[in-house]
Amino acid sequence: MSVFRRMRDITVATFNEHLEQSQDPVQLIDQFLYNTRQEIAEAEKLHQQYAMHTRQMKQQLDHALSMQTKREEQALLALKADEEHIAKLALQEKMLYAEKEEQYRELWEQSRESLRELEQQLDTLKTEYQTVHSKRQYYAARVQTLRLQQQMNERAGTYGGRNVPRMFNRLEDRVADMEAETMSLRDLRRGEGDHAQGAQGGGSLLEQEWARLKSKLNNSGKE
Repeated sequence: MSVFRRMRDITVATFNEHLEQSQDPVQLIDQFLYNTRQEIAEAEKLHQQYAMHTRQMKQQLDHALSMQTKREEQALLALKADEEHIAKLALQEKMLYAEKEEQYRELWEQSRESLRELEQQLDTLKTEYQTVHSKRQYYAARVQTLRLQQQMNERAGTYGGRNVPRMFNRLEDRVADMEAETMSLRDLRRGEGDHAQGAQGGGSLLEQEWARLKSKLNNSGKE
């Protein structure tokens, strides 16, 4: 596993850990997208460097192959011209280019393999980004729905379930008590009025009786 892939796994693991603790998953998703964009930019830059390095290794390899062919042709020409010393020198240079060919071929193949791996990782990064980005709005809507649901649950005792019939029964009892108190006060006041009138009526009869008695006394005196 490459260092790049290990770092990517650490990033995803960190995201999952933070997701368990986060109060705002959408904000965490935005942070994940931001980090992924940075990783994509870094990977693309590294891809360009690797591509250039791979082309350079291929050029060195092609040059070594070309020089081997050229030196062998020169050796043949020198040998035909009975210039054995020059032919041997050409063959020695051919052998040096053959060694270079082997070295640069190994470097080119390593670079080409690393470039392919980096391209796969870059494609994975872009796919992950597109997947998360396309679902961000959906998850944002779900989080908003949950928040509204939580607010509704918190207000459940305020908006409903307050036993309205019982509230009116208690109100009815209170009004009935107030009415009873009012009626008692009215009856009490009426009783006081009747007593006063009775007292006034009694006084008139007494005066009448007194007048009658005096009149009787006067009449008896005259006899």
